[in-house]
Parts: sequence; structure tokens; C-alpha cells
Amino acid sequence: MNAIQVVRNAEAESLWVVRDRIRFTGEVGGSDLAVLEVEVPPGSGTPPQVHPSPEIFRVLEGEVTFGLFDREMPTEVVAEPGTVVTVPSGRPHNYRNDGGAPATLLVVVDRSMVAFFRELGRSEAPPAGPPSEAEIGEVLAACGRHQITMLGEPPA
Repeated sequence: MNAIQVVRNAEAESLWVVRDRIRFTGEVGGSDLAVLEVEVPPGSGTPPQVHPSPEIFRVLEGEVTFGLFDREMPTEVVAEPGTVVTVPSGRPHNYRNDGGAPATLLVVVDRSMVAFFRELGRSEAPPAGPPSEAEIGEVLAACGRHQITMLGEPPA
């Protein structure tokens, strides 16, 4: 697709991936880039991971804690609205919402990550609470198919 696109938030396709809601807001024609909006409820996030897709995160609402694992000592950054976190290809990272309110991220990814989210995504909202063992198994299986390696639990 190489046409100009206009996608209103209410019209964007959205899927639930584990506990996060992913809105597919646009793709850049002639490239592998896509733009997503990710709603991260309190207590949600990702384990440390590494994958070939670079990612650019911009916090729109709330606060998100990013774990950055590309140094000898892992670091954490609490990102408030307006903060941009750029993760190059192959760099271990994670994010989580430690706050009491939902957070929203604008995320630029390549289409390989879009394929991962579409494979795991569900149209119905998930139950409250942590993911079940079955959900975790589905995520790990999809990671294997999409060159995503989970690295374990984030630092305390």
C-alpha cells in the first residue's frame, strides 16, 4: 500500500495480546514499518526479550517502566508522557506498567512484529489478572515462530 492513509482511533483494528490492547493504526507503504498504539493496563507488561525488529516507543499517557539489558548492569527507566525509547534490533528490553492507571504507547515496529501480534491477538478482552499457563505457552510457541527470545524475569 503506497496511498495516503487516515485512521481514526475508533476505526483502527484492535486486538488483545495477553493483557495489552494493540491498535493497528498504520503502515508505511514501500517499507516494513508499522505504527501501533498499545494500551498497557496496570500490572501488565512484557518479560525481557530480544528480537530482530527494532522498536520505537513514545509514551502518550501514564508511566511505563522500561528495562534495558544491553549493558553489564541492567537499567530501568521510568518513562512519562512524551518520553521516547528507541530499542535497536537485537537489544534485550522489556516494559511494564507499575502504576495504578492504564498507560498508552505509540510504537513503531516492523511488519514481523505486526505478524506476531496478529497471530496472538484476540478480539475479546482477556480476563483480569495474570496470564494463565496456557496463554504463556501460546506466547512462547509464537515467539519461537517469530524469532523472539524471552530472557526470563525482569529485575526487581
